Amino acid sequence: MTRQSRGGGPGGIGASSPNVRDEFAEGAQPGPDRVQLRRRLGRADLAAVSEVRSALREFLRRWGKPARADIAELLTSELVTNALVHTDHDAIVTATLGPRGLRVEVRDFVGRRPEPRVPDADSGTNGRGLVLVQSLADAWGVRAHGVGKVVWFELNGGGMA
Repeated sequence: MTRQSRGGGPGGIGASSPNVRDEFAEGAQPGPDRVQLRRRLGRADLAAVSEVRSALREFLRRWGKPARADIAELLTSELVTNALVHTDHDAIVTATLGPRGLRVEVRDFVGRRPEPRVPDADSGTNGRGLVLVQSLADAWGVRAHGVGKVVWFELNGGGMA
């Protein structure tokens, strides 16, 4: 499998799930000052979560903001896990790195909107994903997208390097 990003050429990713496919964005081609990583993940393929994290880590090396990249990995894995666990459908992850920072979008094919909820003490680690996104991202939101929705977050280039 190869990672495809505008301006970066292909790069090896290592072991891969059979349900992860690289794609380019529909109609939203990155310009010379933006690069993009796009992956389509198979239905309920939780092995793809670690692959997306690895691909994102490699993709963000050019950003030069290691602390922000760590946050991006965490938040991306939360959104991807939510999409795969709660929808029983494929998901599409798009990360765009531009002059203002990073934007990650996770599209799924179920219209039900997620809501951040404070988990109770008995729920283990479940239920914390959107609370993390809400507290660590510079901006985040949910928008309808044809059949389904897109949950997104942004990290600007500021913060700790």
